[in-house]
Amino acid sequence: MADEKTTGTEVSEAQIAVHWKEEEYYEPPVSFIAQANMTDEDVLERFGEQNFPNCFKEYADMLDWYEYWHTLLDESNPPFWKWFVGGKLNACYNCVDRHLPKYKNKAALHFVPEPEGEPILHMTYQELYRRVNEFAALLKDFCGLKRGDTVTLHMPMILELPIVMLACARIGVIHSQVFSGFSGKACADRIVDAKSKVLITADAYYRGGNLIDHKEKADIAVAEAEKDGQHVEKVLIWQRYPGKYSAKTPLVEGRDFIVNDILPRYYHQIVEPERMNAEDTLFLMYTSGTTGKPKGAQHSTGGYMAYVTGTSKWIQDIHPEDVYWCMADIGWITGHSYIVYGPLALAASSVIFEGVPTHPDAGRPWRVAEELDVNIFHTSPTAIRALRRVGPDEPAKYNYSFKHMTTVGEPIEPEVWRWYYNVVGKKKAVIVDTWWQTETGGFLCSTIPALHKMKPGSAGPGVPGIYPEILDDNGDPLPRGSNKAGNIVIRNPWPGRMLTIWGDDERFLNQYYARYNKDRNSKDWHDWPYFAGDGAVEAPDGYFRILGRIDDVINVAGHRLGTKELESASLLVPEVAEAAVVPVPDPIKGHRPHVFVSLKPGIQPDPAIQQKVSDTLAKEIGPIAKPGKVWIVPDMPKTRSGKIMRRVLAAIAAGKDPGDVTTLANPQVVDEIKKQA
Repeated sequence: MADEKTTGTEVSEAQIAVHWKEEEYYEPPVSFIAQANMTDEDVLERFGEQNFPNCFKEYADMLDWYEYWHTLLDESNPPFWKWFVGGKLNACYNCVDRHLPKYKNKAALHFVPEPEGEPILHMTYQELYRRVNEFAALLKDFCGLKRGDTVTLHMPMILELPIVMLACARIGVIHSQVFSGFSGKACADRIVDAKSKVLITADAYYRGGNLIDHKEKADIAVAEAEKDGQHVEKVLIWQRYPGKYSAKTPLVEGRDFIVNDILPRYYHQIVEPERMNAEDTLFLMYTSGTTGKPKGAQHSTGGYMAYVTGTSKWIQDIHPEDVYWCMADIGWITGHSYIVYGPLALAASSVIFEGVPTHPDAGRPWRVAEELDVNIFHTSPTAIRALRRVGPDEPAKYNYSFKHMTTVGEPIEPEVWRWYYNVVGKKKAVIVDTWWQTETGGFLCSTIPALHKMKPGSAGPGVPGIYPEILDDNGDPLPRGSNKAGNIVIRNPWPGRMLTIWGDDERFLNQYYARYNKDRNSKDWHDWPYFAGDGAVEAPDGYFRILGRIDDVINVAGHRLGTKELESASLLVPEVAEAAVVPVPDPIKGHRPHVFVSLKPGIQPDPAIQQKVSDTLAKEIGPIAKPGKVWIVPDMPKTRSGKIMRRVLAAIAAGKDPGDVTTLANPQVVDEIKKQA
């Protein structure tokens, strides 16, 4: 890098400068392979292009169907493909009813309240069946909801959330769950777009030791939706403590109803599951975004259920006897696919955790894992970094044993991966580093845990039936295994992908397909690669390394540096716990990276650490990567879901107003950082 010219270089958008070194391999433990769901080395050939699309019958056959399909893949209207056409099934039946003969007394859900003094609640499949039916009866009779209607949920991580989702699925009502950390206005935007007449919420929930008044957001949501022409007729409110109203916000007469008061009318009622068409909509999941109209990813019943069930079985290695804990929020797609629908379709015991992983201390997740004997653990690099920062030695204090661990949501830095493997997994667990999106329904790239070696920082190859490729800006494929950066696409349709953007087919087509489609009249799926918006490289071993969003790139004197690479290099400095890199305008070089780092517990800020970060970037990547400034901060400004708000950091670094920060989990840290400017 140091030898390259630093001026006048024209580099295409896709050609992000990449300096990753190849990491070492880690073998899956023999004990894991011995019990794994998928050990057949022929699986990738069975799911190869020569057997597409018929290979996906294997996933569909993991479900129970009322009627089999007549057309496995309808290709008549690209890119609006339809899977398992003619097939009829019900998602709730597949997650609950069909397990009763064998597993009715087995735990379906473990609810872990944030306060450690409150007991963990265990719900069997039989009880889940009863609770889902009763609430489905309430939705039909009390709310007048019917097949094809939409309902918006703004529910926290409480036991009732999956009950509500499954009840909606049972009667064919499309649910749209909004992350509980979102504001009332954000909820209103989604109510308006989905045209929901009913809002289902909760009075309160715990977050960081505080019982939060959640009902106040419902009042804002309903009022804001009304301004935009969408009238909400009923607000159903679950009580965090049944029989006790825990919010300060009063009820609105005639509109607000406490579910716990109405539910007794429907005790012991059984509602026959609707026989849904495979291509019928199961749910909407709005992609989070602070600008523009929210995009409602519209997910199908048959294709989605087949895909999340198959990937849960083969990639997550879920067996009915497993205790599986995905620490995501059900308000995100990860929670839909890999807390509720996928694990429950496989009769697993799935953990729902109300609280913050680091509250009251960084030992909490490992205490929960020990108490419930969790053996599959699933979380994000954000959470892993936070736990590594505040409790690097905590996992060793607890007697738990994971066979399998997942990382999801963003690329994981190799240094963080190694802590996850060595300390959290105690060198006994296999790790899958998964890459996918809200829009895709399920995993796109990952190792198959019993068949592939692990490589820190690499997601792995395409999962069975997914054919990824790296394209340049002109749509030409980069040589396979070249380790050159470009834009990752999926060349083929797959069952888990959303049907469209709710109410906006044109936006769906333009956002995901227009860029690399050369013939809009073509009926051949080969002409319709799905553009994910992420940069990636493919190594000679066929493993893909995701570089992050292609707009997360800093152009320094013509050299395009990926922020994820810079952050990963910063974490090589032993004192650094977290790093965030943002571009700051520079009159000579166009932009310079500014690096924000927070330090591990007990380490005091020191100019020597700043110098060490700067020197490490220059050594690992090249002099061009030398930061304009290294900021040592007490903590990163984060959203309620734990994502670092780089927008806020970029504004501070550039001397601009960071804007509204009231929705952050820790808004006070912004003022502390600004003092350094």
